[in-house]
Amino acid sequence: MKFDIIIIGGGLSGLTAGIALAEAGKDVALVSAGQSSLHFGSGSLDLLGCDEKGNDIYNPLDAIKEVNSKHPYNKLENVSSLAGMAKQLLERAGIATTGNATSNHWRITPIGGLMPTWLSMEGMATVEDPNQMPWRKVALVNIVNYLDFPTKFLAAGLRDKGVEVDIKAVTLPELQELRKSPTEMRATNIAKVIGNNDLTAKLADQVNSVAGEDYDMVLLPAVLGMTNDKNSKHLLELIKTPAQFVATLPPSVPGVRMQTMLRRRFTALGGTFFTGDQVTEGLFEDNILKGVKTAKLDGTTLESDNFILATGSFMSRGLRADYNHVYETALGVDVDDLGLDRKTWAKIDVTDAQPYMEMGVKTDENLRCMRNGTTISNLYAAGSILSGHNSIKRLDAGGVDMLTALQAANNIIK
Repeated sequence: MKFDIIIIGGGLSGLTAGIALAEAGKDVALVSAGQSSLHFGSGSLDLLGCDEKGNDIYNPLDAIKEVNSKHPYNKLENVSSLAGMAKQLLERAGIATTGNATSNHWRITPIGGLMPTWLSMEGMATVEDPNQMPWRKVALVNIVNYLDFPTKFLAAGLRDKGVEVDIKAVTLPELQELRKSPTEMRATNIAKVIGNNDLTAKLADQVNSVAGEDYDMVLLPAVLGMTNDKNSKHLLELIKTPAQFVATLPPSVPGVRMQTMLRRRFTALGGTFFTGDQVTEGLFEDNILKGVKTAKLDGTTLESDNFILATGSFMSRGLRADYNHVYETALGVDVDDLGLDRKTWAKIDVTDAQPYMEMGVKTDENLRCMRNGTTISNLYAAGSILSGHNSIKRLDAGGVDMLTALQAANNIIK
């Protein structure tokens, strides 16, 4: 089978590149091993949230000018333009967001912290200034026996910032089956029950009964709307007090929704999705990747003029490590281990920046992968598989995923 472009990896970076290329009229195939790390997402995307010392960044575009020379942002032609393109791509997929690249806002974490971020899905609880909370009194409303929304931690975090918080609980008879086992009382299962049984109005009545006009804001767990935002928007409209959602512990309903809507957009544009499969071999000839074989296509070769490697880092198993080295799992391209001795890959203190997090595939200035020290002319890399950044300490995962994917797509289109 022959395509214009084949993308290896179906997470945020792979889907972004796939949509951009399909919108440009290209015949695109995407090979995805399964669910992506979006299932752990917060409903927000980070561009650059912290400096090297861990201090919050207020203007990410300005701060990006100071990142180290190995950071993937230095391989982008115009960060501001690509950031705008990313937001518009999400909107065309039906994902409405708030935020912009010149001014971070702060999302509320499940344990009551404030994290600087770039874009947040509409309806998610955010504040513009971490030093000035916009609410005097908040009702924190959870679902009975739902454990992945730690209200005591969340309330303590908000109270530390001067907010008066009351913890409330609501329930619905239809959730009784889930309540029999804590392992079933998960965000995605709750979303299925409420959505499939059209229980949004009943839930709103419950919230209105415990959170009246005394409150400036009602904060709810983000457990509605896995395939679109219809239920979540409807709930907020029916609650009489201003209300917003806070991300829960994984699995993340907003993250699943983002993945679902991006996949829907890709296939609507004519993209081909090979899901539940993975690339097992690359066929190289004279520093050109001619095709790939997968685990489930019975020896069939997928051929293309260009390829994008977007399989993610260690969590997504795009990168693996043994006792001696780090390696890329799909095509065996070169990995930049930063020249570090094995003993220095990790720090004992888990709060320290972990050196292994900055490892990733080697690319040239055009995001083309290296193999055996030589550039592969038609193989690009995008997203967290790239070396040179630490998404946990710098809070840049969403930006690296989307902006490098758009740059790789632009490089191919040229």
